[in-house]
Amino acid sequence: MALLNEQLQGQLKEVFGSMKNEITLAVFTKEGDCYSCEETISFMKEIEALSDKISLETYDLEKDSERASEYNVVMAPSIVLLDSDKKYRGVKFNGIPAGHEINSFIPGILEVSGAGEALPEELMAQVSALNKPVNIKVFVTLSCPHCAGAVQKAHKLALESDLIDAEMVEAQTFDELSNKFNVSSVPKIVINDQYEFVGNQPLEVFLEEIAKTQ
Repeated sequence: MALLNEQLQGQLKEVFGSMKNEITLAVFTKEGDCYSCEETISFMKEIEALSDKISLETYDLEKDSERASEYNVVMAPSIVLLDSDKKYRGVKFNGIPAGHEINSFIPGILEVSGAGEALPEELMAQVSALNKPVNIKVFVTLSCPHCAGAVQKAHKLALESDLIDAEMVEAQTFDELSNKFNVSSVPKIVINDQYEFVGNQPLEVFLEEIAKTQ
């Protein structure tokens, strides 16, 4: 069963018309017990069909372990967005980006294609000053209307720095990880598995927490 009805497909075709360059959806699944893996592949095929600038590649988390390691993928299903040079830019979705998360997934595609806006100079200066790797996990649920904004901000920062790896984590799909970080409300943002805050906060808050890792 398709996740996108005809009306939404038409709207997304228009939206994707503003893409600048080609992008690749690299989807990692695994055999056996993999919640929403089949649904995720099906959804990505629907997305791929809406633009000739979107390509889909599928991988197995275990069989293609070298590729998974290259993109820092450790969960399935995971979707990695690659730019026109097949470069991983730190934009990742763990779990199906359906429900409200389509509102972070579609902007992610546009941004990786080169259609995004630049950060303000003062924020870019802070991003440029980073000298150590940063991982941002944004825990979400698909019914959370505020989560997509937090995911967008994390991905925006990742696109501006090769040192930042930002990932959406669908809390119910990956409940063990959610329990590890005591996720009781979303969006919950965890920086380098150490610093955390809750809510769709301004970019300045993200950068304040990231600064603690440097």
